[in-house]
Amino acid sequence: MTAPLHPRAPVTVRMFTRRFASTPLGAQLARRHTVYQLDGWGLPPGSELSDAAALLVAELAANAATHGRVPGRQFEVRARLCPVTLMIEVADARTERFPPGPGAVAAPGPLAESGRGLLLVEALADRWRVLHRLGVGKTVRVELDLPG
Repeated sequence: MTAPLHPRAPVTVRMFTRRFASTPLGAQLARRHTVYQLDGWGLPPGSELSDAAALLVAELAANAATHGRVPGRQFEVRARLCPVTLMIEVADARTERFPPGPGAVAAPGPLAESGRGLLLVEALADRWRVLHRLGVGKTVRVELDLPG
């Protein structure tokens, strides 16, 4: 048997992309599918990284389904596992409502019923930012550093 002409390099980046309905159920499914995918990549549920990613996806997907909802449009979740980071992006189609970026998130009043989600993002993510999406909408990107 002869060796291949172009040996393949080992896979170093894993990617996952999926669209979900802009509903509370869609947000729940986004979290579940992401945790399932991370488990397949060797980051089991219950691990610190998987739990942080699940909380981040839950919050960002809920925001996309609630504040970024455009009738008839879905939101998208992307995850990339690289050698040193896990990057998660949640994109929606609403252009006119951009959340504040890193360092600009204000704490809500003590009796406010909402407004704490991005504080969780700021606390859990090693890095995050809000990006204009090509075409229409926005993407919130979070990065978690891998241990070791």
